[in-house]
Amino acid sequence: MSDTVGDYLLERLSTWGIKRIYGYPGDGINGIMGAFSRSSNGRGGGHRPEFVQARHEEMAAFMACAHAKFTGELGVCMATSGPGAVHLLNGLYDAKLDHQPVLAIVGQQARAGLGGNYQQEIDLQSLFKDVAHEFVEMAMVPEQIRHLVDRACRIALAERTVTALIIPNDLQEANAVAQPPHKHGTVHSGPGFERPRVVPTDDELDRAAAVLNAGNRVAMLIGQGALHASGAVDDVADVLGAGVAKALLGKAALPDDLPYVTGSIGLLGTRPSWTLMQECDTLLMVGSSFPYSEFLPEEGAARGVQIDIDGRMLGIRYPMEVNLVGDSAETLRALRPRLERKLDRAWREQIEDEVGRWWNLIEHRAQLGADPVNPQLVFHELSRRLPDGAILSSDSGSAANWYARDIKLRTGMMASLSGTLATMGPGVPYAIAAKFAHPHRPVFALVGDGAMQMNGINELITIAKYRGQWADQRLIVMVLNNRDLNQVTWEQRAMEGDPKFEGSQDLPDFPYARYAEMLGLVGIRVDGPDQVGRAWDQALAADRPVVYEAFTDPEVPPLPPHITIDQARALTSALRKGDPNAGQIVRQSFRQKVEEFRPGR
Repeated sequence: MSDTVGDYLLERLSTWGIKRIYGYPGDGINGIMGAFSRSSNGRGGGHRPEFVQARHEEMAAFMACAHAKFTGELGVCMATSGPGAVHLLNGLYDAKLDHQPVLAIVGQQARAGLGGNYQQEIDLQSLFKDVAHEFVEMAMVPEQIRHLVDRACRIALAERTVTALIIPNDLQEANAVAQPPHKHGTVHSGPGFERPRVVPTDDELDRAAAVLNAGNRVAMLIGQGALHASGAVDDVADVLGAGVAKALLGKAALPDDLPYVTGSIGLLGTRPSWTLMQECDTLLMVGSSFPYSEFLPEEGAARGVQIDIDGRMLGIRYPMEVNLVGDSAETLRALRPRLERKLDRAWREQIEDEVGRWWNLIEHRAQLGADPVNPQLVFHELSRRLPDGAILSSDSGSAANWYARDIKLRTGMMASLSGTLATMGPGVPYAIAAKFAHPHRPVFALVGDGAMQMNGINELITIAKYRGQWADQRLIVMVLNNRDLNQVTWEQRAMEGDPKFEGSQDLPDFPYARYAEMLGLVGIRVDGPDQVGRAWDQALAADRPVVYEAFTDPEVPPLPPHITIDQARALTSALRKGDPNAGQIVRQSFRQKVEEFRPGR
């Protein structure tokens, strides 16, 4: 039997190092599913990619994005035509906005029926034209498959973006053409991509060094573009006597136990990061496009240098004096010999003192009472117990607040979330992809009940389905069960001045731990502060994946690092308008805030 286009597609993807494809089946990709089946039955030498069945195509796209984030490799997802293709979009936009290389492969109706208003016929090239704007193509003949796969993979990797390949279902079953005929009008491509070494010119490096050497109070802000540059960031920060703040996507770029690392920045950030940005006279931004200008120095208050591999991302957050296009690690190493060591360490000492007092404050805030459990305590006790090599994912929502502030990442750990799209839903699928990519490492998903009810519950089924493939089954899904869409509730109060609208914000209770037990996983319920630490010990000792369900207080405020007059007025307005939990809000906010003014904090 001759290889089909579906067979050849999988073989070609394997030459690009693709080990697994996340997806959901459908008749629009039956020809490719048949190739997977033949491969799993021994045909094809067993070297073709594995098909991993998600519960929904959006989850498959999240998994592909997470694979790229946690490996640096190309992530691949697959869906059927029509509705399956539509379902991919949110996860693909997550990848696009966070600059991750992901390839989406989707089916389409038979070529003869296209344009005939056929069932499930959608103009997929138009549908994907924005999210996969660098490359979206539909194959029409077998001779195209080789170069379309090669270009889709290469462009996704080179541009760190999403590409899409559309293959009609009848074409999938046609005989493959591995080598197009050598004649006019054909394309003859080859696989492979090596990332180039990108470094600014000597003149630009000299200009940047002059700015940084002239500064007395240097602040650094790093993002996910610095994840591979930890040593270089540490070296430059030491020479400049700088403090280092981190955008959320760059949380794992430097360990949180370094005394000069001020932690996260922004609404979910820390007070030391706020002080660092407000009092610096020089800003060095590395591999970040942190968007919120109010948390950066006021325009004109600091001189600026920015490093980014993508020239399009330079100079759009702060008017930088020098913009360097280059790889973060390579550029910092090239910059280092040009920098003069700051002999006056008063600025660094001020930063380290504030960081130490901040961690002391965070610990005391975590110990404050709540009804029934303080969510900060859940994260604080996990942070103390994180195993070496842990990988963490966080969902959007209030869980991201406590992840940003209370979790101390150490050297060798990895962590991510939906940074730019900030969508709900990726917490559990991110963790699943991390476990497939690194089956010997412990993985944690930190999720709110809103995201859990949106899709996380269903992906527990995926965990139960595949857990037997993982040598180390430590995959813990922590759920904050507070029966509230908590982040939006606080945004309604502090940004809009409106009381909580129970009709949109209240969530039904759901037995997350009991449901996990029904799936053959371990379920742990925590409804008192004295149980929090012991429950984490139990979860870490389990021989299978765990759902850790913590009943937490939704009225513990995610206090921003700096409360503006407008925010204070808005919250006051919300309380006056009759917020249903006004009394508890006042008590908790007062207790959390007053901790800042105790001696030593």
